[in-house]
Amino acid sequence: MDEAVEYLLAGDPAIRWQTLRDLRDADHEVVAAERARVAEEGWGARLLAEQSADGQWDGGVYRPGWVPEDRPMFDAWSATHFSLQQLVDCGVDPADPRVVAAIDRVEAHVRWEHDGEPYFDGETEPCINGVALTVATYFGRTGSTIAATLLDGQLPDGGWNCWDEDGTSAASLHSTICALEGLRDAYRAGNEDPRLPAALTRGEEVLLERRLLFRKTDDTLIDPRFAMTSYPVRWFYDALRALDYFRRADVHDERLADAVELLRTKQLPDGRFRYENRHEGPVLFDMAGEHEGAPSRWVTLRALRVLRWWDAG
Repeated sequence: MDEAVEYLLAGDPAIRWQTLRDLRDADHEVVAAERARVAEEGWGARLLAEQSADGQWDGGVYRPGWVPEDRPMFDAWSATHFSLQQLVDCGVDPADPRVVAAIDRVEAHVRWEHDGEPYFDGETEPCINGVALTVATYFGRTGSTIAATLLDGQLPDGGWNCWDEDGTSAASLHSTICALEGLRDAYRAGNEDPRLPAALTRGEEVLLERRLLFRKTDDTLIDPRFAMTSYPVRWFYDALRALDYFRRADVHDERLADAVELLRTKQLPDGRFRYENRHEGPVLFDMAGEHEGAPSRWVTLRALRVLRWWDAG
């Protein structure tokens, strides 16, 4: 593991500060000093520099402004929503004046393509709203309207589904993990909606009763991609994303064991983990040139801290 940690510490400030905090237990002052660099150099600084005066990234909110009208479902990751998600993942200090100014611009000017809703009020799809709620709470915006929309849209089986039209659909793991992350962050940030604790428990059961990966009906793998490591996660579900959710929630359930052991089998002899599944689509810039089949700092960081948490019991 020491070799893998040194590999992480040779990376971008976004990787280094989280490694110091989560894998090295470094002093608070050391962690804070490294975190402060995220807005000054590397990926975090570059993301901040890509924002326009109107608060947007690449001319759009969910999709960039240049997506052709005849390709409305085209996936691109360069617009405002996913840029904000990436800033959260980088762990940029929300109190940094440059960050505050960027988020103020979002709050003042950015409106969803869906129906002109303010960004921090969310729109309708739970996979979108879950990520937007995580963004809102991270940057000190309440996101209470988004949380209420998610709670209102929880399905009878406890999950969420972006394709549901009448409240009768089965849960989608993609939508459910996004919703859970956002609602868990809102709960941690002090949202007092009395429905939240039960909603989180019901949503977590959707994942746990499938052991994160397997059908309830015949115990087969739901989707081979769910067993693959990826980053950035965007709106996609995979077992490592779910494990990282339960780590952050500190829900240590025995039904996670199979997914943990699967993750452990992917570790290379030097402690690193490979990047297995790229979610295709244009990006603002490439992070460190990582590609499928090669070791990845993001995947290694996320996997190592999951295993450390799990093994600590």
